[in-house]
Amino acid sequence: MNKYYILFFTLFILSCSKEKSSEKVIIEKTEQQKNIKKTSLVLLGTIQDAGSPQIGCKKDCCKNLFENPDYKRQVISLGLIDKQDNKTYLFDATPDIRTQMKMLTQYNNKSDSELADGIFLTHAHIGHYAGLMYLGKESMNSKDVLVYTMPKMKNFISNNGPWSQLIKSENIKLSEIQNKEIIQLSDKINVTPILVPHRDEFSETVGYRIKGPNKSALFIPDIDKWEKWNKNIIDEIKKVDYAFLDATFYSGKEIDSRDISQIPHPFIIESLEKFK
Repeated sequence: MNKYYILFFTLFILSCSKEKSSEKVIIEKTEQQKNIKKTSLVLLGTIQDAGSPQIGCKKDCCKNLFENPDYKRQVISLGLIDKQDNKTYLFDATPDIRTQMKMLTQYNNKSDSELADGIFLTHAHIGHYAGLMYLGKESMNSKDVLVYTMPKMKNFISNNGPWSQLIKSENIKLSEIQNKEIIQLSDKINVTPILVPHRDEFSETVGYRIKGPNKSALFIPDIDKWEKWNKNIIDEIKKVDYAFLDATFYSGKEIDSRDISQIPHPFIIESLEKFK
């Protein structure tokens, strides 16, 4: 059985963890970026939808962040780098999409493109699709950025402003996907959406199974409770090599009991190409 790894995020836990702040965003090509030569994943953020610090937070864990913002605290997002076909893909369009898109596309050092070749949305909550607004006329005014959506999510974006304006202005182009149907991105990379239970006020919610040349990953940034799912999460984890999951806690006492703020940012997994 292949080794598998689990990275937990979401959270309130990260909004209030004790990480030293940074003065500004520094986006530059590191040696790690220059040396990415194989199909890879990059973890572009680990923070809950509302960012860090959260608006209205008066707790000690927020006070210092209001005074000394740490711009490395980005809302959860995952990037996929296809080195063979010279393409990149973004999973979820967060409010931090400006810096996350820049980080992701810089890993694709053979291209001058400032945009990913496709964006996979999971659902209609602010931390997961609100970043689309930066593709509109007020910002980049992009042209036909491919956005993968489930049917209800497609309907929501198509029939509600200001998102529908992105379609009318041809800033984005929606591609409807279906539960459990494989999206073949290349001869060696595919993505499969998987429905998960969540507060689906405006759209369904999906996670994604990402399969590379030899390794695979599971990305589920939001789910209500694992026991509500018609699948066994342990079994699903065993099917992949890496799992990026919505964090769950036994009790409130667990919050602050672990320091996962030390996860490198961005966290590179050059792992979908071959086994180590």
